[in-house]
Amino acid sequence: MTQVRQRLGQYGERLAEQHLVSRGYIILARNYRCPAGEMDLVAQAGPMVIFVEVRTRRGRGYGTPEDSITPRKQAHLIAVAQTYLYEHMLDDALWRIDMVAVEMSAQGELLRVEHIENAVEG
Repeated sequence: MTQVRQRLGQYGERLAEQHLVSRGYIILARNYRCPAGEMDLVAQAGPMVIFVEVRTRRGRGYGTPEDSITPRKQAHLIAVAQTYLYEHMLDDALWRIDMVAVEMSAQGELLRVEHIENAVEG
């Protein structure tokens, strides 16, 4: 991953975290990694554990952030969520996988930060 893309992704993750915290979510983990893959954020709202994939796009050359969650990516996210739940002995927890779409113009202007609940059906 190029440094520019990496910085863009980190910027998007910070915006997503701020967005969630401002709505009362508690951040449990950032960039959780396991053999199945990586999850940008793990949060909690009430009794619900929320796994959050952040997708940041600058311009529409590669489509919208939502377009980037392929069936293969969905399968990885589900596996990561299940691993986290197992490792933290949360087998009976209520959980879901959300997405935060961060979209910027080609010039770098922030266009939207949108939280999409149940973006991936687990």
